[in-house]
Amino acid sequence: MKKEGLTDITDNTGHKILSNYNIKTLMLWTCETKGRSWWIGNLNVVGICVKLLHILADWLTDARCPHYFINNCNLFDSLDNSQLTLNTAHRLQSVTETGLADWFVNNYIRKFARDRCHDKRVSWLFDDIGTHVKLQNAISSLVDWRSDFSLFDAWCLFSATWLTIHVHLYPSLQLRTSLYLMRELSKIDECLSVYFTAITFLHIAFKTNRNPLTDEMLDILSSVCLQSNDVRRCFSARHSSVLSLNQAAKLMKVIVNNSHSTMQLIEIELSKAYLYRALRCKDSDSDSIYCLANVYLAVLYYATGQYQKAIDHCTVVARSRDHSQCSSLVVQGELLPKIDDDIDGVLGLAVFYHYVRTAALNQQQQTQYVSVFSTQSLAHYLYLKCQSVVKCRQSTEMSSAGEVQRSESSQTVTTDVFHSVRHANYSANGAELERSEERTKPVTSGQFDTSELVELLQQFAVKHLTTYRQLEDLEFGSLLTIVTSDFEALYAYKRGEYQRCLQLSTQNVHTLIGGRRMSLVLTHSEFIQLMDDDLVCLIGLMALVDPCCREESKHFIISQLCLSLYLMTQCQIKLHVHHPVTSLVQTLDCIEVTRRHKLGHYTLNQLLLEFTEYKILKMSYQWTNTVNVSGVAS
Repeated sequence: MKKEGLTDITDNTGHKILSNYNIKTLMLWTCETKGRSWWIGNLNVVGICVKLLHILADWLTDARCPHYFINNCNLFDSLDNSQLTLNTAHRLQSVTETGLADWFVNNYIRKFARDRCHDKRVSWLFDDIGTHVKLQNAISSLVDWRSDFSLFDAWCLFSATWLTIHVHLYPSLQLRTSLYLMRELSKIDECLSVYFTAITFLHIAFKTNRNPLTDEMLDILSSVCLQSNDVRRCFSARHSSVLSLNQAAKLMKVIVNNSHSTMQLIEIELSKAYLYRALRCKDSDSDSIYCLANVYLAVLYYATGQYQKAIDHCTVVARSRDHSQCSSLVVQGELLPKIDDDIDGVLGLAVFYHYVRTAALNQQQQTQYVSVFSTQSLAHYLYLKCQSVVKCRQSTEMSSAGEVQRSESSQTVTTDVFHSVRHANYSANGAELERSEERTKPVTSGQFDTSELVELLQQFAVKHLTTYRQLEDLEFGSLLTIVTSDFEALYAYKRGEYQRCLQLSTQNVHTLIGGRRMSLVLTHSEFIQLMDDDLVCLIGLMALVDPCCREESKHFIISQLCLSLYLMTQCQIKLHVHHPVTSLVQTLDCIEVTRRHKLGHYTLNQLLLEFTEYKILKMSYQWTNTVNVSGVAS
């Protein structure tokens, strides 16, 4: 309105009476003088504009437009009280809400509906707005379309953002970048934050499955688990056995306090990785870190049921000739996960002993770590425990270590531990144990196996991706038809859980097949690891045959419906004993219905539908021939 109804007014000489700057000045002064209630009270946007025009009319009448930034400066000092100026002021003063509303409808809303609205059914409603009801219906329809279109724009921006991140960020993901994005995305939107965390874990799983776990990836994972932003300490710990051991200790403290979950298992694997890194550092023998690190490794392997690995690390400590002289002689009790009731009993008595001793000496009670286990005694105890389990499994083929009875040797170790309570770190004068002049460092037992970590990262990422789908449904569910279990189905198929995958995929197909728009699944390297060989080969062949596909990320996108149809077909083929040919025929009908849907310009959608149909026809032909041959033989 400023452009078409105000700044085009000119005097007899052709000079404009009002300028763009006059209107901006009016807005600035009104914001300055009118309180918040004036803007959000009973006035609507038309009523506010009428009030502003009346203020501007008063300024013209008085030939006074005070400059907002410069005192005693009148922007209307060149205006005279000509009849044209007075007529303009009278014209503005006579504007009413009804008249201005009509102007807005005819010059703005109707024009927008004609030129910008893509839904012709909505724009046609403005051809006849002769009554209040017709006008209300037309504007309500336009507002609904505008809301849907704005939401669609937001979803397109959301999708484009992740495509850009996948293409440009993940090929060279760094600790600083990942921590910055995790911190900032959590402030913007929970859905974005959850998605980024899931893809980061998938990215590291994909890289680690092919190459060793790098320090960069290890620090990214631990920073996410510990919710830490201490980048400098992470960098320093890469070359220090003591700091690497401290990083492992932080994770072990979290493990003790958490329930048994996927995240806890990841933290256990990361603790192992830091302990192995501590053993690789050049200064690992300066304070005999290797004894303590190997004992902690034995404890973690015992906690995860890898008893032979625990035995190997206990043996390393037992064969060490300088473990009794280590400066890091004792194991911190608060870092130990649940081992058994004997260990818990000793720790409880140690805490009680410390309390009684402090009270007897009238000392101030201070928080002190429970450190009663020597590296040798705990290693010996774990060795006997694991040996008993291994022998029991070999002899009776029993899988549960809980049924193994404690041996007499373990009682001897417990006695040794009790004896250490009196000597280790509880002396009043804090005397340190003497060091041995001759030190020999034993060979580290094995290397860190990342296979378990990769599996846990994938499992954790799938759970987060499911949460992301649920948040996406809450945000865009009115615009898209979204199923929340597509990644669960994909992961179930990867793990060979075909019955569960079939159930989830069938439900997803029934939900999606009538949808207007649906969410998408990317097929970048982070997601490739969750897919089967046939689907991966199809994606690879598409990239090889058509080089243009490699230049545009949109070609590496599958709709949830096409993916669900493929997974459903694969499971029906795998479970053909329980699902006869009729089920595949029904799937063929679903494919035909899907083809009639507008799936966008996604090449992979079309290829995957063709590939799925080919698999069904091929398998149906083989089953039919098998039945015919069996009939002839009979």
